[in-house]
Amino acid sequence: MIDPVDQLLARLDNVKGKDGKFTATCPAHDDRSPSLGIGVGDDGRVLIICRAGCGAVAVMEAVGLTASDMFRKDPLYYEGRRKDRRPRPDYRALLYFLRPKMYVLSIAAKQLEDGKPFTDENWATLHEVIEHLERLPSVR
Repeated sequence: MIDPVDQLLARLDNVKGKDGKFTATCPAHDDRSPSLGIGVGDDGRVLIICRAGCGAVAVMEAVGLTASDMFRKDPLYYEGRRKDRRPRPDYRALLYFLRPKMYVLSIAAKQLEDGKPFTDENWATLHEVIEHLERLPSVR
């Protein structure tokens, strides 16, 4: 997945900064000294402020990007860039996604208990749930 901040920074001139705080010359106006501030939100979205007054959408369009490029694309997992740089999954979206699959698995487990076989669909659901759970960072 392409990081929206890195995607924007690659298209800007005179980029300076680190740790999620950058400055650059603004592509939306004739900028002689860096007046564009770029940051990273807790959810990984691009934060843009032009001290000359250009809007974030105007800045993105000036470098050939759209407003939707300012956000991460994976609805279940995003790595919010914080100072500690740990991954931050969207647990609400993940639970919303996994809840119906867990119901299927609980019904399948009851069927196993009653001596009925585990179907191919049940196995596929189980593997999908395991795959998503393995993507979660370990809890410390």
